[in-house]
Order: sequence, then structure tokens, then C-alpha cells
Amino acid sequence: MNEIMLDNSCLPVMSVCDLCAAPEDFYHADRTVDFHVMIYVVEGVVYVTEGDVDYEIHAGEMLFLKSGIRHRGKRAIERGTRWYFIHFYLEESGGIPTFSPDSSAPVPHVPVRLCAELPKKLTGLLGSELERQLIEMIDYFHSEELMKKWEINQRMFSLFSRAAFWGKEKRQPRTLSDRICDYLNGQIAEPFSAGKLEKHFFLSYKHMAAVFKKEKQLTLQQYHNKVRMTEACRLLKSTLLPVGEISKELGYPDMLYFSRCFHRFAGMSPTQYRKSVPSFY
Repeated sequence: MNEIMLDNSCLPVMSVCDLCAAPEDFYHADRTVDFHVMIYVVEGVVYVTEGDVDYEIHAGEMLFLKSGIRHRGKRAIERGTRWYFIHFYLEESGGIPTFSPDSSAPVPHVPVRLCAELPKKLTGLLGSELERQLIEMIDYFHSEELMKKWEINQRMFSLFSRAAFWGKEKRQPRTLSDRICDYLNGQIAEPFSAGKLEKHFFLSYKHMAAVFKKEKQLTLQQYHNKVRMTEACRLLKSTLLPVGEISKELGYPDMLYFSRCFHRFAGMSPTQYRKSVPSFY
């Protein structure tokens, strides 16, 4: 119900995107807007009603809301809930024959307009490639890159195309490096430990380090540090937690040491980073 169609003959147009956090309990706005909305939850639950259908969006779940339909909240979204959102427009394209990408019919020698339906809701995306692509795109939107305004809609089209076919395409088996990334993603609150890696994977650290460096072009420790510092950036941007609490939450009991690590990663102190990044919905 209320599905959104993605068309390969015209790019979606982004209005705004960001990561937000609820500083206190609140209800989703009661509104009818002329843009579509994508919501992806990373912590907590977002409650929203589209028309007469109620949705609960849990961590690792993505929902698309269609323009022109009333959206509102019937249940309070709790303090501390965090989610990404995108507001975007889709223009109709005419004059080109339309085909389904799943069709087995021969492709005619004319421009082909392919349409794919965006899934209403996707689940189980925590740590997935789709989540990574979304986060990278939103970070890019808020960067100072010269090509940002030119490229951002292309990146969004790529993201939505992947969402449209998520779970349908055949995937390659996950490599050892991918599984190590999944493990380290879950160790952001812990100091790096070669011994824990060996116990978890029943492999020598030397072997894992060599394979990982070859496939990811990073050492295991560099990747783990990147994951922790990236989470620090998100917490600074999307929560009201003091720097000292963020430091402890990420496994750095010494706030000064955490601040030095963060400065090496981001080129500025945690406090400066927090002041430099806007957050809105």
C-alpha cells in the first residue's frame, strides 16, 4: 500500500537528509507533505502512521513514506531514539516505453524506461552494505565536497536501486574479512584485542591480519579505530551526551586520551566537532 516507484529515466531529487536523535519523548509530526520520506532507525523505535496504516520501525529497519498522504504519530517516540531520514522528490518521465526489470521479453531498440517498486519496509539491515551506503551518502551530503550538489542525487538513486532489489539478487559468500568487520563493528566499546579475535574465529592473528590487510587495505587495528571514532562522531552529532560519557561508552576511561585519538581522526577536538555539525529534522 502506498508504494513508491523508482524510474531509471529520471533521478530522484534530494531535499534534505540527516541523522537525528530525540532529546525527549515526542510524537511524529501530523502533516501531509509534497515530498517522499525515507526513515532508517539505528537505535530505539520510531512510530509513524501513514494514512490508516501504523508502522513500528525498529533498529536496522527502513521505511518509505509516500508524498501526498497524511503522516502522523499515534505513539510517542522515546528519548534517545536515533534515526536517519531523507526527504526526496520523484518526477514522472514520459514518452519512453516502460518495462519491468524482471521481464524476460527482449529489449527493443529504443530507450528503455525501467520502473522498480521501492519496498515499503526493509528489515535486518544493521551492519549491512545498504546501511553503509546510506551513512556514507548522508555524510557526503553534509561535506564540503565541490561536486556534492552534482553527485548527491546519483548516489541516492544508487542507494534506492539497491533497496528496490534488496534480497532478490544472488549474493557472493561473505569473506573472512567481512565477518571480521561484523565482529569488530560489535566491539566499539572494547579496546582492540588480538586474543579475542583468535578465540572468536579459531584462527591465528597473523593469518587474519594478513588476509584483512590484503582485502581491506587497512590493518585490523586501523579498522577498529575507524569504527569507534565514526561512532564517536555520530554520538557527538546526534545525542546530548557529554564528551566524558561518550568516551566511557566507547571504552576510553581516560577522556584526554579519547580526545587525542578523536583529534587525530577528525582533525579537531570532540567539542569543536559537535559545534561544527548541524542536526535537524
